[in-house]
Amino acid sequence: MSIHLRKATSSDAAAISQLILSLTEKYVCPSFAESARHILLTSMSAENVGAYLSGNYFYIVAATADEDIVGVAGIRDYSHLYHLFVDDSYQGQGLSRRLWEAVKAEALTNGNPGRFTVNSAVNAEHVYEHFGFQRIDGIRQQNGIIDVPMVLEIAS
Repeated sequence: MSIHLRKATSSDAAAISQLILSLTEKYVCPSFAESARHILLTSMSAENVGAYLSGNYFYIVAATADEDIVGVAGIRDYSHLYHLFVDDSYQGQGLSRRLWEAVKAEALTNGNPGRFTVNSAVNAEHVYEHFGFQRIDGIRQQNGIIDVPMVLEIAS
């Protein structure tokens, strides 16, 4: 099946939200406190994703020929990788890297000097390490949310 990447539009908000909510509940939330789950999942609602798309975030989606969204990458202020998710059926095919490379290229084109950050889920740290990110510190716990702050510095 052919997958193409394109810039997300406001009409994609619900599909993006549906994709990231299901994957977050499955892979990220099990390590969080109940109160943190609600905060995190609310931040991924269709309304909030729509606000991100009209704000200082840039999103790329991976879509099938039928325009089903099977992957997404979102970056805030062209410097902080905010969302990177790929549907289970499409994992292991390099789609995460394609999405990352697309948002990274857009960020570099829009003035990012080569410094990127991400707050990785504990079980996704290896993905970001493959992209060149390194831990800033150890595992962080704030208000029941557990993540790994990471940074990537690209030499110019």
